[in-house]
Amino acid sequence: MFSVKGSDRRKEEDRVKTEGRLPPGQSLTLKFPVLHYGPVPPFNPATWNFRIWGEVEQEQEWSWEAFNALPRETLEMDIHCVTRWSKFDTVWEGVSVNTLLKEGLLRPKPDTTHVMQHAEYGFTVNLPIEVLFQENFLLATHYNGEPLTPDHGYPLRGVVGFIPGREDLNTPYFWKGAKWLRSLEFMNRDRRGFWEQAGYHNRADVWQEERFG
Repeated sequence: MFSVKGSDRRKEEDRVKTEGRLPPGQSLTLKFPVLHYGPVPPFNPATWNFRIWGEVEQEQEWSWEAFNALPRETLEMDIHCVTRWSKFDTVWEGVSVNTLLKEGLLRPKPDTTHVMQHAEYGFTVNLPIEVLFQENFLLATHYNGEPLTPDHGYPLRGVVGFIPGREDLNTPYFWKGAKWLRSLEFMNRDRRGFWEQAGYHNRADVWQEERFG
């Protein structure tokens, strides 16, 4: 006999499957699993900074206070982990890279094609620049109305997911947004990040099940 929680999970999974929101090979979770490589880094708001550098017209750097003064957005989307769990209707708050572009706070050079997310302890994640500028990529500080927890990337993480009804947007697996993010390096060619070098798929499209290269 199913528990109430198990019955709720099955009911929700049937709903999102009927709505065409459950990618192949994925299962709905009501929890928020914690997955990362290495320890949780410390955070000191007095010394923390965030940089934009590389193939840009002018490099930028913000303190924690200055970063939180940037234009902010709230975004609701579904997230899909390569380990086969999916979480739906999650709400994130933070800074849109596309907004930085529109506001003139970010000016990539014309030959820029990719970006590398640099996080604490040298962790890296690569993305095509067109995905970075999509509406479904956010530099997030909050989840479901609360600051991120340390396990989920506090104080800042990249977040990428699926916006229901926006099949025109590329949707990579969740690892394509780095936890404990410290900078974005704009590049004129692709370089593979940590997990991509370890054999994970470089594009990572959830609808094509591009889990491994």
